[in-house]
Amino acid sequence: MQTHFSLAQLADPHVEAANSILRKCVHCGFCTATCPTYVLLGDELDSPRGRIYLIKDMLENDRPATQEEVKHIDRCLSCLSCMSTCPSGVNYMHLVDTARVHIEKTYSRPAPDRMIREVLARVLPYPDRFRLALMGALAGKPFAGLFARVPALKPLAAMLRLAPGLPHGRAADDKGGVHPAHGTRRARVALLKGCAQPVLNPGIDEAAIRLLTRQGVDVVRVKGEGCCGALVHHMGREEEALNFARNNVDLWIKEMETEGLDAILVTTSGCGTPIKDYGYMLRLDPAYAEKAARVSAITRDISEFLPTLDLPKAETPRDMRVAYHSACSLQHGQKVKTPPMDLLRRVGFEVVEPFDPHLCCGSAGTYNMLQSEIAGQLRDRKVATLEALAPDVIAAGNIGCMTQIGSGTGIPIVHTVELLDWATGGPTPAALAGRAKAA
Repeated sequence: MQTHFSLAQLADPHVEAANSILRKCVHCGFCTATCPTYVLLGDELDSPRGRIYLIKDMLENDRPATQEEVKHIDRCLSCLSCMSTCPSGVNYMHLVDTARVHIEKTYSRPAPDRMIREVLARVLPYPDRFRLALMGALAGKPFAGLFARVPALKPLAAMLRLAPGLPHGRAADDKGGVHPAHGTRRARVALLKGCAQPVLNPGIDEAAIRLLTRQGVDVVRVKGEGCCGALVHHMGREEEALNFARNNVDLWIKEMETEGLDAILVTTSGCGTPIKDYGYMLRLDPAYAEKAARVSAITRDISEFLPTLDLPKAETPRDMRVAYHSACSLQHGQKVKTPPMDLLRRVGFEVVEPFDPHLCCGSAGTYNMLQSEIAGQLRDRKVATLEALAPDVIAAGNIGCMTQIGSGTGIPIVHTVELLDWATGGPTPAALAGRAKAA
């Protein structure tokens, strides 16, 4: 793609990076076939190629974002399926992130939209605040239908409908600590606590800790660690996202340089993608560029790390059919597709995939609240393809996907690591209690 940025514009490293990405696009349109919003809406401007044109025009002319541009860029899920399809290596992730920062700085959103986004940014990344919000949501749930009738309040209605029951309390290791390996130590890892997952389903990390320690791994819960920054990053709130990243980088580097770490493990793939990108996000910060790159280099999704431990292989198959949902942040953002399924098969499960595994379920961080109608259509499509497999259980590697899909089906949905823990000596996952078939 030909661009016309001035030399003065290219002196800005963000513009220079955007220019480099734009020039790789050859207009081929392969991305349109795998873009969830284009598949649903059929509008070129709701495809990656269309959004690239909008972003190019906005940045090249160095002007504030317009309502039309904001509408179509807001509709992007950042599922990154386009990056898996693109034959030219266009880094759409970095480009759309730049566009969102530009929108945040130059566009004045309507007051209700600003308020909703402010609430999300001030609540979701902070577990204690999130717990309080969920308790309040119980009282507000009966009014979700009323709020849904007012266009400006649809995000609030979506929040209420997605909210589960009472939140879980703080974990015993909330302030940090070490879960020692059983027997001879084979590795030492930090396990990200995150922000939303411990409130919604602490059983996921409990299963991961049991599984890892049984395999001879010391599991560190680093004191002071916070949100990875993804939730605000995808809303264009750049400095907030970078501050979350800096905090975590400092803590992990300290742990790496004292007791040592073989890996930083993540059980929420939506967090793993930005942490693996910390090196890029902080590349312009001289105090953090090198440290952030070191952190990104040892960050792994748990499904990438477990194959190095050689989990016990099942002697006989388990009588359970698992439909595996591949989270976009894992398969497209991190290029990790087969390891989770291989692990599940290794421990004895029958694993099946829907016919559209590349298409997003509509969760995408805060997307299912801010763009609830599109998200709902994507969820229903994904649920239909999963239910068509007649599974006993659905497995996924991301809490956002689990919440989204779980809101549209009665089939139990669990994290991949919960099934792996169960199959190798751990307890039955809570979602399967009373429903699991005997091995």
